[in-house]
This record gives sequence, structure tokens and C-alpha cells, in this order.
Amino acid sequence: MFNEELRIFNPEDVWFTSDTHFWHENIIRFCNRPFSSIQEMNEELIRRWNETVPEEGVVFHLGDFAFGRAKEWNEVMFRLNGKIYLILGNHDMKQMKQGFMQRFEHVTQQMTIRVGGQSIILNHNPFLTYGGCYRNTWQLFGHVHSGPLSDQGKDLTRLQVLFPRQYDVGVDNNDYRPVSFLQVKTKIEEQIRKAEK
Repeated sequence: MFNEELRIFNPEDVWFTSDTHFWHENIIRFCNRPFSSIQEMNEELIRRWNETVPEEGVVFHLGDFAFGRAKEWNEVMFRLNGKIYLILGNHDMKQMKQGFMQRFEHVTQQMTIRVGGQSIILNHNPFLTYGGCYRNTWQLFGHVHSGPLSDQGKDLTRLQVLFPRQYDVGVDNNDYRPVSFLQVKTKIEEQIRKAEK
């Protein structure tokens, strides 16, 4: 349940996202999201997701999928493209007993995958340190709601101490849509170049 065995995926088939917070009205104000209502936010997040991810794509959602009960979750999740793996976030924990969790390919608290030869640790929270951090292992996370419009997160200043191989895949940091493996690779390579200067 906690640290899943290594799984291997094709680079062209993989996307990452986090902190969609479907049905969470206060997240609009908290993160300065450019939406006038919860309905507008939900519809725009769904539209951008499906515009980005093909029907057979693989999506790793790194937590805080939605608020509400099974009814609200079901109204969203059956409209999203892709095979979705859910890494549980702090707001997802109370939903674990709901039958709709079986809609996901897999639900866990942490997962290690390999994509195109790249080892990646997936977790909802950024780690101060992790296995492989001094080698080439990436750690992808959400939770912190970083991004160009989000300036109120309590954890934002702590991101300055992260390794260049860590990246926030949350929607607030990625144009409110999932980000592909190849996009993350480019972003991490850029972070590594900046850190080496």
C-alpha cells in the first residue's frame, strides 16, 4: 500500500497532474485560480485534461483529486480521458472506502515507476530528501500549489531547498492541465542546468 513495486511505462503514453480539487470552491480564492465559479473551474479542468490526454493515455494523479462525496467524484472521473493512477493526497484519504475508487487503475500513497529508463518517485508531498536524490532519480509531487498565480501557499518558500530533480506537477503550476513525461523531462533538465551554474 505505501511503497509500490517498480512499474515500467512508455514515455509517449504518460502524463502527470495533481491538486485538481474538483468541487472545492475555496481553492479558487486560495490559489487565485482564474475561474468565477466551481462549475466553470470543473468544466475547464475537464476540458484541458481531455484536450491534453488521449483516451488510452496513462495519468498519474498525485493527490487531492476532488472534494465532496461519491456523487461529486463520479460526476468528474467518468468524463476524464486516460487510465488514472491515484496517489492519495491529504484530501483524498476519507474517500478510500467509497466503491468508486475502483474506477482508478490503482490507488496508493506512493509509487515508484520507470519511464523511458528514468526512475521516478511519485508522492503527494515534496520530500526534503529521498532515495536516489543524489543520483538521477526524480521526485514528482503536488500539494504546494506553486505556479504563476498562486502566492498564498504556506509551503512555497520551502521549495527553494528542493533538488533540481523534483517538480510540482500540480495544475496551478502547469496551465491547469496534466503535463507529459516529455514536458517534465525538459523542465527538470532546465532546473539541473540552472543549479549547475
